[in-house]
Amino acid sequence: MAAGHAAVAAGTAGNLSAWVNEALRRQSEHDSRMTALGDFLAEYEAEHGRITDSEIVEATRWARERAVVVRGKPTAGRFAG
Repeated sequence: MAAGHAAVAAGTAGNLSAWVNEALRRQSEHDSRMTALGDFLAEYEAEHGRITDSEIVEATRWARERAVVVRGKPTAGRFAG
């Protein structure tokens, strides 16, 4: 609620109710996307077998190598491989 009050004070939300409604809408959309992703992964693994940790590491490495940096240089940290 503090974040909602801060958004209203900053003028980025019209009122607390509007802020809460927007947050609930985003959460609902997120939940729907996560359900769809879970369904996709279950179907994929049923057809192709379990996705291994090494496959995830390799896919992450592949994606990072092709990523376009838009804010300075990449840093070692949360996504370091």
